[in-house]
Amino acid sequence: MSAAHPRPLPYPLGVSFVDGSVNFAIYSETADAVYVCTFDEAGAETRIPLTERAGHVFYGFVPDAEVGTRYGIRVDGPWEPERGLRHNVHKLLLDPHATAIEGEYSWSQAVFAHDMGNPELRNDEDSAASVPRCVITDPAFDWGDDASPSIPLAETVIYETHVKGFTKLHPDIPEHLRGTYAGLAEPASIEYLKDLGVTAIELLPVHQFVQDSHLEEKGLRNYWGYNSIGFFAPHGDYAAAGDGGGQVAEFKGLVKALHAAGLEVILDVVYNHTAEGNHMGPTLSFKGIDNEAYYRLVEGDEANYFDTTGTGNSLNVGHPAALGLIMDSLRYWVTEMHVDGFRFDLATTLTRQGGDAELHSAFLTLIQQDPVLAPVKMIAEPWDTAGYQVGGFPADWSEWNGKFRDDVRDFWNGKDAVLGTVSQRILGSPDVYEADRRSPLSSVNFITAHDGFTLADLTSYNDKHNAANGEDNNDGESDNKSSNGGAEGPTEDEAVNARRDRKRRNLLATLLLSAGVPMILGGDEMGRTQGGNNNAYCQDNEISWFDWKHADQSLRDFTKALLALRRDNLALRPTWFRQAADAEDAQDTVSVVRSDGEEFAAEDWDNPDARSIAFLLQHPGADSFALLINAAENGVEFSVPSAPGQEWELALSSDEAQTVSGEVSTLTVMEASFTLLRSRHATALGSHDESQV
Repeated sequence: MSAAHPRPLPYPLGVSFVDGSVNFAIYSETADAVYVCTFDEAGAETRIPLTERAGHVFYGFVPDAEVGTRYGIRVDGPWEPERGLRHNVHKLLLDPHATAIEGEYSWSQAVFAHDMGNPELRNDEDSAASVPRCVITDPAFDWGDDASPSIPLAETVIYETHVKGFTKLHPDIPEHLRGTYAGLAEPASIEYLKDLGVTAIELLPVHQFVQDSHLEEKGLRNYWGYNSIGFFAPHGDYAAAGDGGGQVAEFKGLVKALHAAGLEVILDVVYNHTAEGNHMGPTLSFKGIDNEAYYRLVEGDEANYFDTTGTGNSLNVGHPAALGLIMDSLRYWVTEMHVDGFRFDLATTLTRQGGDAELHSAFLTLIQQDPVLAPVKMIAEPWDTAGYQVGGFPADWSEWNGKFRDDVRDFWNGKDAVLGTVSQRILGSPDVYEADRRSPLSSVNFITAHDGFTLADLTSYNDKHNAANGEDNNDGESDNKSSNGGAEGPTEDEAVNARRDRKRRNLLATLLLSAGVPMILGGDEMGRTQGGNNNAYCQDNEISWFDWKHADQSLRDFTKALLALRRDNLALRPTWFRQAADAEDAQDTVSVVRSDGEEFAAEDWDNPDARSIAFLLQHPGADSFALLINAAENGVEFSVPSAPGQEWELALSSDEAQTVSGEVSTLTVMEASFTLLRSRHATALGSHDESQV
């Protein structure tokens, strides 16, 4: 009896291998015909129609296709923009599920499905010569015994960085690997991260993204990568192996190397929009396949796009096709690429099925019930252009806590009457999360991120300096709210420099000694500067790249000491909100008092002159800490609480002259500085800590 012939399958979407044959499946509710177009080495095109149909999926085998085959998609169907239909068979499109993409766009009329002079008219110029190709890749990879480190959130410290920027100028990385996944996997990179003490790297977008035509016209390039077009494909420019398919194995090698060192990998993902823009944008993939399934259109005006992202379009998360694409992509990066978590850019947009943000949206519900994704770290950027949703995500999500950034900056910038709010941030933002029975681990705390000033620039510049972006310094928010020591930028004034250094330490200490999940902007620990540019999205050059030669080693050592204290002491990283110090059977306790040792009265919190505060942090059977914070312009004498265990010793301070010896009942904390005291558990053995920097 002869063996049965293999049959093509409508799922999974994209490319799959079925008994030696290559299967293609493309979703479209509105197409009349779908073609897979393969290209030989000379660029000659062969069109193969997908003749099988199942529901809205076109599928079939493609003869002679194999690993390494370059291909694209063409879709024939109605051109009726007023109804949201934008099919144009003359446009070569990317497969939404392509796992590798080769080449870049050559911007011309050819890549636009409409006539640039009249967007209602179809443009039939063929785009094949002007667009990238998809590449069939081999899913096989030797993962060995790779496993996720599965680091608990309470022990997690996130390091937000950029594949290229971190490695491009690193002197200990071979030159041909700098700026690549392989460079980030080099021992010099990994040893730096391990020695610093972070537990996870959060990579700026590595999904294949598009270089914007308006930037290329200025001689600039999209550096951050928030312009996605391929949700399954590692960005080819970051691969030492090139973009011909080798980028997939190279990225897997990076994850494997980081896991072997005990480091997790979190991806910054951009599912809220794509690079196709609004009705005047190019047709690169989704628009030409099924525009109204993948994008939210304006009801009653379907020629235009509903936009809550500020980019021209928003994915249609109320439609199964768009939701399925996102879920397939997330599962792919977990199962095939072994990543450990995701940070969702403008995540609030993904919860807008019908317009309003919804806690029980289909997007959030699907993730929560998915057995592959449920255990994975999920982090929301909880806002979009239409709304601010900090505190509005499910209990098993964490969120970028913009209130932490704003309130901590305000406090150290000398703003009046913020003592009450900054105390809430240091305690894990119970005012935001506790009422909903969410823990401090819901809060990803940060002072700086890729979008805005670096820490060095936040403390060195009064205003943004974005002239290099070519927009007359009109781009980027003016997010600095105080004068930074008089002189702007680098200075020889020792007093100004000392104040700046102290402020950087104050901000880092507030971040790393607060309850929640801390996130460090990569390079802040070494004084990385962008010359005052607070919107360096288009600066793929020395403005953005890490300057390893001029790293501030003293600041790095200080950050390392802070991270070691946090890692080794349970009192500094509670898993739940701390209780009052006299609470019975509490796991973690806290006393929050004025500098004179007295409890705060209600009117104290609103006192514009109140700029000092003390926290006594305790965990049963562990060392205790007293955190003394003074944002005033003068030194403040603190009444030090009785040591719960052994005598107080100095753990760390932003005041280099601070000393503690013997029994101490009062301690002066100089202007604009903090001091952290440590009382070792009464039964602890060994000498005093020597970690002061």
